[in-house]
Amino acid sequence: MWRLPGVRAALRRIRTAVEQLSRAEAESEKAAGAMERAVVRCVPSEPKLSLSFALADGSHKNMQRDQSEPLGRVLSRIATNALKGHAKAAAAKKSRKSRPNASGGASCSGPGSEPAVACEPVVKLYYREEAVAEDVLNVDAWQDGAVLQIGDVKYKVERNPPAFTELQLPRYIMAGFPVCPKLGLEFGDPAGSLFRWYKEAKPGAAEPEVGVPSPLSPSCPSWTETGVEERVYTPSNADIGLRLKLHCTPGDGQRLGPSRELESVCRVEAGPGTCTFDHRHLYTKKVTEDAFIRTVSYNILADTYAQTDFSRTVLYPYCAPYALELDYRQNLIQKELTGYNADVICLQEVDRAVFSDSLVPALEAFGLEGVFRIKQHEGLATFYRKSKFSLLSQHDISFHEALESDLLHKELLEKLVLYPSAQEKVLQRSSVLQVSVLQSTKDSSKRICVANTHLYWHPKGGYIRLIQMAVALAHIRHVSCDLYPSIPVIFCGDFNSTPSTGMYHYVINGSIPEDHEDWASNGEEERCNMSLMHFFKLKSACGEPAYTNYVGGFHGCLDYIFIDLNALEVEQVIPLPSHEEVTTHQALPSVSHPSDHIALVCDLKWK
Repeated sequence: MWRLPGVRAALRRIRTAVEQLSRAEAESEKAAGAMERAVVRCVPSEPKLSLSFALADGSHKNMQRDQSEPLGRVLSRIATNALKGHAKAAAAKKSRKSRPNASGGASCSGPGSEPAVACEPVVKLYYREEAVAEDVLNVDAWQDGAVLQIGDVKYKVERNPPAFTELQLPRYIMAGFPVCPKLGLEFGDPAGSLFRWYKEAKPGAAEPEVGVPSPLSPSCPSWTETGVEERVYTPSNADIGLRLKLHCTPGDGQRLGPSRELESVCRVEAGPGTCTFDHRHLYTKKVTEDAFIRTVSYNILADTYAQTDFSRTVLYPYCAPYALELDYRQNLIQKELTGYNADVICLQEVDRAVFSDSLVPALEAFGLEGVFRIKQHEGLATFYRKSKFSLLSQHDISFHEALESDLLHKELLEKLVLYPSAQEKVLQRSSVLQVSVLQSTKDSSKRICVANTHLYWHPKGGYIRLIQMAVALAHIRHVSCDLYPSIPVIFCGDFNSTPSTGMYHYVINGSIPEDHEDWASNGEEERCNMSLMHFFKLKSACGEPAYTNYVGGFHGCLDYIFIDLNALEVEQVIPLPSHEEVTTHQALPSVSHPSDHIALVCDLKWK
């Protein structure tokens, strides 16, 4: 991600200094016999709190207690656990001569008695050097900075420190493609967290000197630092055949939580070479200035459709089977999308798991946040750059539900009921519309309505797409005129309609006559003659390319970014891949292109 000159290096120096200081303090505290940690997680919305700490015998305790419970009960339970731990340790040393307990447990042996019997250790909680009364409720007792004493051992209480709730690396990693870990953070922020990447030392590489521990772990001397201290790491060809390791410490800008390490389950694979989007990235090296909105619309091909026998044998028989695998395609999709440095991204055919496990981690790492709307087996996703926009509101609808229940579409429904066969088909469709209202972070008076959809796919469904578009435009008008008066509109999607169809004619010209041929697109039985009008002045920002979908049996322009000409203008359109690039492997998808569609990318400008 582009930054001001010198900032990346400065951040790296700061992070390194913080980590070194953290390590030095930890070593110093350890040498001085400083306090252990007792981590408390206490959230108001949950009835229980958790308490985690390690006993002197090395056993780790993780307790779940009611927040409304008196402190005394917890302390008593801790004492019992400590006594059990001592008993286990004593049993393991049966063959040794009995000796006084050095772990803080009391010794209850009389004069001339046999080996000592441990008693429950004294367990107290202190806050600001005063003992906390045992009738104080847990929710109030366990404060950050309190001290838990178990016998002679003291623990510093850390209440709700930054912590990872989830940490995953991709299952398939390729040289030249960004590795974006999936992070779940509680009480923390990725921007305040520390990251350090390692890779396996190549066979024959020098091992650390004897007596010098590995920077990652004394027991793992085969890892070397990559020098990358960012959340995202892009392996090079030199990393092929090696596994990666991520060492990360959660933080919130002030506190650092417990670190975690994660190794990749796979080795870095060779990439496919030049991809269809590499040349396009030359036009999108930097994020645009505030006056511009770089917009992307892209049907990324849902895994639920790519991974079928029909897809492999009929739709995409020319595509190498491994290139249809989700893990492979996700690498290409992530690299393509992050390389556009977009401000707004509208995606279609997004699997729910792909959204949460792949797109969110990747795009979040590059400064974007996203929302998702499920359709049936897949759905729509809209991402926006957080430095430029905040999400003001969402107004998603299902076309058939809105048509039946929203008074906004009463007149359209009254026309449709005159054609029962057509009505039945229209109401069976599961297509949805995603509408997000964004507000500029630099100028709160600037707002924009971003719509995203994927219309019905069937070649003979022209009249269904006309009805769906009529519902969409009426709903968008309600949001952009009634709810937020006079805000501009960007309408992206896979409309499954070429420029010669009635749907496109309707959008661009503002109306469609009742005798248009598309009203009988599926034969006379389903004919539904009606005239439609809308009041927008819309234009296809990327024009009418020869195709945005290129498969073995079809190619044509199905995708568009429609813009409101009253408020927006096109600054530049990022060129599509050349025909030679698209057909290098016969058609799409391929080893160098992850979808059967091509992304539309353009820079828009506020008027």
